[in-house]
Amino acid sequence: MKPTPRPARSPRTPRLSLYAASFLLALTSASAAAGAGTGPFGVSVFAGATARGARVGALFAADRRDSLRGGHFCTASVVHSAHRNLIVTAAHCLGGKKRDMVFVPGYRDGEAPYGVWKVGRRFLSKAWQERRDEDSDVAFLAVGDQGGEGVEDVVGGNRLAVGAVPGGTAVTVTAYPNADEEPVSCTNKPHLRGRTQQAIACPGFAGGSSGSPWISGDEAVVGVLGGHDNGGTSANVSYSVVLGADAAELYHEAERESASN
Repeated sequence: MKPTPRPARSPRTPRLSLYAASFLLALTSASAAAGAGTGPFGVSVFAGATARGARVGALFAADRRDSLRGGHFCTASVVHSAHRNLIVTAAHCLGGKKRDMVFVPGYRDGEAPYGVWKVGRRFLSKAWQERRDEDSDVAFLAVGDQGGEGVEDVVGGNRLAVGAVPGGTAVTVTAYPNADEEPVSCTNKPHLRGRTQQAIACPGFAGGSSGSPWISGDEAVVGVLGGHDNGGTSANVSYSVVLGADAAELYHEAERESASN
């Protein structure tokens, strides 16, 4: 029997220790300039604030928009789309009951440097809605415009890539664990877990990291942290659905229909 989906990774996953946090900080400056496929593999660092990094952000309940610190529960990222208003996350981050949410790209230390964006329409596959199929743990969300601009106009967006073979190249995963007020990032080579799931070994990706994008060196999203066991029961190994035809179909549906957000 499959476990009941949770809006974030299991609370049993450990928080970063004070020693680990200090170790991450010490490595940040050395690794901040490293893109996917460069730098030490399998080492998690606090990610520096960069323009490209702002494409990744945190999700909050809408009632926290004026009090962000300590309120984020999952991660999401901007993907390129025709209407420049789509973000991608894990389907299990949405829970079983619709609630108002906001997306804060580039969130850091209680601040929203690129604004707070209201989440509108949600796009989930039929397989997820009917049976919480872990191979369909991907969701696209449309966010409202601000001043006539979409979120992609402000921070840019990574393209969605389907059919990528896990392990061929390294990817960078960037997440907002619940215990931290700035993002954690790690680069490594993922590997297959069966035919439909992929895994990556990166420490410190605890609760809140669900929905994090797996970004290749050519700035394409090739995975979304989730899938098997809602992304994993250990903070040291994370999972993602292998993005294929189903993810592509869901993306195209979201791109077509998000104009009415």
